[in-house]
Amino acid sequence: MLTEMTERSDTNVIVVGAGPTGLLLAGDLAAAGIHTTLVEKHAHGSELTRAFVVHARTLEQLDQRGLAEPLIERGRPVPSMRLFDKSVIDLSGLRTRYPYMLVAPQTATEEVLARRAEAVGVEFVRPARLSTLVQDAVGVTAELEDGRRIRAAYLVGADGHDSTVRQLVKQPFPGRTVVTSVLLADVQLADQPPGVAATNSIGDRFSFVAPFGDGYYRVIAWDRAHPASESDPVELEQLQDITRSVLGTDFGMHSPRWTSRFHSDERQVPKYRVGRVFLAGDAAHVHSPAGGQGMNTGMQDAVNLSWKLASALTGGPDVLDSYHHERHPVGAKVIKGSGALLRIAMLQSNAARTARNEIVSAALHMPKVARKLPLALSGLWVKYPTPRGSHLLAGSRAEDLALRGEPSRLYELLRIGRFTLIDSSGQYDREASAAAASGRLIVAAGIDPDGPALLVRPDGYVAWAADAAYPDPKGLSRALGHWVQRHRS
Repeated sequence: MLTEMTERSDTNVIVVGAGPTGLLLAGDLAAAGIHTTLVEKHAHGSELTRAFVVHARTLEQLDQRGLAEPLIERGRPVPSMRLFDKSVIDLSGLRTRYPYMLVAPQTATEEVLARRAEAVGVEFVRPARLSTLVQDAVGVTAELEDGRRIRAAYLVGADGHDSTVRQLVKQPFPGRTVVTSVLLADVQLADQPPGVAATNSIGDRFSFVAPFGDGYYRVIAWDRAHPASESDPVELEQLQDITRSVLGTDFGMHSPRWTSRFHSDERQVPKYRVGRVFLAGDAAHVHSPAGGQGMNTGMQDAVNLSWKLASALTGGPDVLDSYHHERHPVGAKVIKGSGALLRIAMLQSNAARTARNEIVSAALHMPKVARKLPLALSGLWVKYPTPRGSHLLAGSRAEDLALRGEPSRLYELLRIGRFTLIDSSGQYDREASAAAASGRLIVAAGIDPDGPALLVRPDGYVAWAADAAYPDPKGLSRALGHWVQRHRS
């Protein structure tokens, strides 16, 4: 802990908030050689465990950091989810190493990320609360409540839905509350439920049950007809009653180890960037818990922002404005999608629920819907905007391609944190040579000689692509000039 410091100027980035978003962002920056200070109000890790689902795209990005397996060991993969009576969303057909959702407590995710952040040299300042911040042309000065000041080139607010950073940069948070007094609990069950996560609603009541893999289950329950204050205790009997009425049984629920209440808003800031200050995670967007998208979206914000900050701070291109342009639309779509799922879940009349169940069941038997809904839940759907005329793969996530030599797959190679050119034909050597010589680009070959050439960003998305039969050296040069090579004035 820093005690005697009054001001420092050797920190490159200040990250406020040590939840999953802040920990991942700070760890990425420090791993890239960026001096990063993480300011957190709690003395130790938070015991908050509201988030409990880690989706496939997040697991892929953790894999790109060597962190997926340690987290998977702490949770339970769930390959499908029962939705509205007998409908099932099957994730097992997703084209990924992780065709499931991982049910793991948020505390486990934070512990894995915190160990990595500490190992790569993140400087933790805690317990500490931000009181003011001042920006100028070259940096940000943050003052803490105890009078200490920290100077940095950039500051990122990852400090949750009540974000102090957001308030200090005077960003509005328009939207509304959609549900109140939702009950959360981690419990043991006497009876083994089906092997998939289950959710359903009847009238004013909703329930969700999913296994952690350690003998405990996460239960979410809500009774719209009986709202309560968030400070009211959560009674096991109320959880049992709601779950029985919605799922037909409470599975012999007992021995809660953690309980909480919360309310859910749908809100989003207009700007993810205000000068040298950025907002990420719940500080930038919040939405209903339906689909388990919140923590995942925030962590993916961090993955998008971290390499762009590193580029700006290490003499590479300044592409920081693209953070807002790419991630704000994603946040808006997640808010819309999770809100629609919640409203469908909470239909009140018997006729409406019966029609919903039949429609959803029929839709999930349609190949297009059965393919798109798992993509939407998993986060694999995200595609960033690209220039007109770009290849179909540009802007989309790069699959974990098999490579010649070692490492033998793309996601392991991305652990170095640089741009990667997959060039199986060797026809782009000239265009790639300068960027490769600068250390900002790695060139690798896929095992398929007829596969497309790909320029893959450090966050695992395709910046440029060309089919083997239609080489595009000029397009690669433009992409390298925009994303990789230092811009000359």
